[in-house]
Amino acid sequence: MLPISADKVAEVIILARELDRAENEFDGFVDRLNEDEQAGLVALFWIGRGTFEPEDLAEALRTAMAEATTPTARYLKGSPHLADHLESGLEALGIDSSAVEDDLYRPG
Repeated sequence: MLPISADKVAEVIILARELDRAENEFDGFVDRLNEDEQAGLVALFWIGRGTFEPEDLAEALRTAMAEATTPTARYLKGSPHLADHLESGLEALGIDSSAVEDDLYRPG
């Protein structure tokens, strides 16, 4: 089970698309996530990038926890395709990323 909500992942995706002007917000948001959520974000990124398969989520989470030597926000910003990889990771786990992102944009 993914230890971070789809809503939080969608927020990271939205901020990642706007890194040129929202880098401080991105850093702050990711830094406020707990350790499990940050590991979930990295594992999801790896699944979306193809490093792990969706059925290997537990292994990806263990690896993310064990190899966390760089601050998560800085590590993730190293990928020019961060938002795409996170979306692909959600999709691979059966979560409609566009629907989750749309929900964040709708006033409710």
